[in-house]
Amino acid sequence: MTGLSHRQSEILNIARAFGRVMVDDLVRRFEVSAQTIRKDLNDLCDQRALTRIHGGAIVASGVENLAYEARRFVAADEKKAIGIAAAAQIPNGSSLFINIGTTTEEVASALTSHEDLLVITNNLNVAMMLYRHPRIEVIVAGGAVRRADGAVIGSSANSLIAEFKVDYAIIGASAIDEEGALLDFDYREVQAAQAIIANARSVMLVADSTKLRRSAPVRIAHIGQIQTFVTDTALPVLLNEICRNRGITVIEAMAAKSDPTDFAEPPPAQGTAE
Repeated sequence: MTGLSHRQSEILNIARAFGRVMVDDLVRRFEVSAQTIRKDLNDLCDQRALTRIHGGAIVASGVENLAYEARRFVAADEKKAIGIAAAAQIPNGSSLFINIGTTTEEVASALTSHEDLLVITNNLNVAMMLYRHPRIEVIVAGGAVRRADGAVIGSSANSLIAEFKVDYAIIGASAIDEEGALLDFDYREVQAAQAIIANARSVMLVADSTKLRRSAPVRIAHIGQIQTFVTDTALPVLLNEICRNRGITVIEAMAAKSDPTDFAEPPPAQGTAE
């Protein structure tokens, strides 16, 4: 990437470490005007290094996902609200799949007060959250564990998933296009998601609005294959029309915004990025 100022390079490093940057935080960090920061973000967006969001920008990529830990910082408040709203749709005594993703993990976190659940997951982070709870039984799909994020992927995991028929599936997606395609980056992860969709009576998609501004190369499914979509904002007109025509229940979760804080120094890289 050419022609970047020192400040723009620093902004890009912060975005890569934390998943997103916000104008107000960058103004305080660099002690420059908001107009200057917005110009920096626009320049980075022009070079397709970042994608603008309200109040800031996120890392732009159509072929490679952010590192898993960095993804936890992207739309964190929105994901938490989505998790709570999605969990509220799951009755006690249900069986469910939960796949890999930072948003699906927020659903799992919000399910800890439920009773008599059977959870089948290919997400080791979800399993660690839930297995201690005496009224929740957890089954983990077997197979190779992806070091980057704790996903269990491969044919063994898919075979175990296919042995069940559950009440609900909780799935995420890395991107959603305007025609309703649900997209991801790793075809092995997509195969697990497809097995989950095929073996659930009701499928719930959980995805924040940043996924509507991203691209990814591998198709999971079409939004018409789900029954419930939990997100954080009103959908674009075309996607909303598709959901209405397909009878998909759309739930808008309201995020409780935390107070903005200055960026800390980026954490050291750990594990392997996706």
